[in-house]
Amino acid sequence: MSIELQNIHYSYGKVKALNGVSLSVGEGATGLLGPNGAGKSTLIKIMLGFLTPAEGQGKILGYDVRTEQKSIRRLVGYMPEDECFIPGLDAVTFTALMGELSGLPRQEAMKRAHEVLFYVGLGESRYRLVDTYSSGMKQRLKLAQALVHDPKLLFLDEPTSGLDPTGRQEILELIGEVASSRNIRVLLSSHILADIELICDRVVIINKGEIAATGRIEDLKMVNYQLYELRLKGELNGFRRELQEAGCRVEETEDRLVKIYTPPGFDRRRIFVSAARNGVQVRQFVCSQTSLEDLFARVVGVD
Repeated sequence: MSIELQNIHYSYGKVKALNGVSLSVGEGATGLLGPNGAGKSTLIKIMLGFLTPAEGQGKILGYDVRTEQKSIRRLVGYMPEDECFIPGLDAVTFTALMGELSGLPRQEAMKRAHEVLFYVGLGESRYRLVDTYSSGMKQRLKLAQALVHDPKLLFLDEPTSGLDPTGRQEILELIGEVASSRNIRVLLSSHILADIELICDRVVIINKGEIAATGRIEDLKMVNYQLYELRLKGELNGFRRELQEAGCRVEETEDRLVKIYTPPGFDRRRIFVSAARNGVQVRQFVCSQTSLEDLFARVVGVD
């Protein structure tokens, strides 16, 4: 396993940020999800060795999170959400410096900087000052500096933040290629669930400082509920209220598609019985595939 944590606790004064977090992350790409204030940033800082847990133990790539933080940082790459640039430097100088700080000799760091900047699509602009880069170029540069020392594990914190749709798609393709072809394990933290569903095959959902769900996305999406999508005609208030009282969640999209999430053991024939009782005509009825957004809403208790 690349990440092994057991019973991790951390507090900021009286505020409990992490409360007994245990998780294992292996090969491939894993998503880290959670609402604001859930403890994601604190968890990443502990895994990077920036914070020491108050209780619990853990290893990153075999190194102890309490006593071997420097060894961890030599082997991991980190793409932060916030800008991490040094004013007045060009991209290749900045990337080489990040390589040196990760333990590479100066000459090797410069060689690697050129290579990785070409890899992320910044080869032609590597001598430009970083201050002149667009948002999309800066995101690519943050990925380059995280890769320059050839890490075994890559932490990505909101990698598509602030990007337009084209830039977002391009950076996601790069991340997907890194995860699939460069033998680098990836932990991707993002509030954009579609990004995680596109790149990752596993997910860790954290809520209120505790692990709310973890496992393969496809497995977790099938747990505890079924989704039906309907086209209906008629007044829906009574129909909706009756199903909600039976434990269903009922949503209506902008194009009037009705989504019904049914609880375990729910007989879908009750949907038709309720529709008939309330004078609602069922025009279309489809058993649909659930999404990561549905899973997230369920496990963190939001609608």
